[in-house]
Amino acid sequence: MADTAVNRSMDILVAVAASSRPLVVPDLCRALDLPKPTVHRLCQKLEAELYLIREPGGRHYTPGPKLMRLGFDLMSWGVTTERRAIMEAAVERLGETCNFTTISGNKVVYLHRVEAGWPLRVHLEPGSRVPLHCTASGKLMLAMMEPARRKRMLELTELTPDTPNSITDPHRLELELEAIAKRGYSLDREEFMLGLSAIAVPVRDRRGIVQAALACHGPTARFSLDKAQQQLGVLTETARKLARTLPD
Repeated sequence: MADTAVNRSMDILVAVAASSRPLVVPDLCRALDLPKPTVHRLCQKLEAELYLIREPGGRHYTPGPKLMRLGFDLMSWGVTTERRAIMEAAVERLGETCNFTTISGNKVVYLHRVEAGWPLRVHLEPGSRVPLHCTASGKLMLAMMEPARRKRMLELTELTPDTPNSITDPHRLELELEAIAKRGYSLDREEFMLGLSAIAVPVRDRRGIVQAALACHGPTARFSLDKAQQQLGVLTETARKLARTLPD
């Protein structure tokens, strides 16, 4: 029975990953010839384990952060060690934690993370999901999107005030995204966590499309916005190296 459940769960993940659109339970029942209660139960389990997520509205399933990370690592199999080495070298130069992130659903997902050696750190494991509108990576990814896609994404994103500095007004956020697109990098001015500043730069594929972001963050007391922006040279150099590890 356990083997059957595992096989069926894998079949669900393969179907969701292969689909060009979010799927509802009846779609999976038809595709896999399984009874609705079985698919519903397995989808709930896979959602609880973060292999699937549900789109706003609660019916449509898309790949979750763990499935996204698995797919990303499989596509880049053989370069994960190289990617970590690149990030470790950057952390050594910057003295602060670096994250390699992308979008999963309407959130930012951490694919890789290298911690700095400071005793006080923010612990966010690979696979963690954080908001788009109040993080350096999230705002960068939004700013670099085609306007139509950004509009759809923002319609699905609740602009919650994670801190008093979070941008919750849609017009203000749009102005912020325009500014980010012009300057080519994004800042988190204690918008996600009080006392934490961050900067993010794009990681582009060979077509020039932004597929991921490289972010660096630290306590504002030692990593001010001015200091963050002084690290742009190291960050953009590192982003170019990371871009070479992206799948074709």
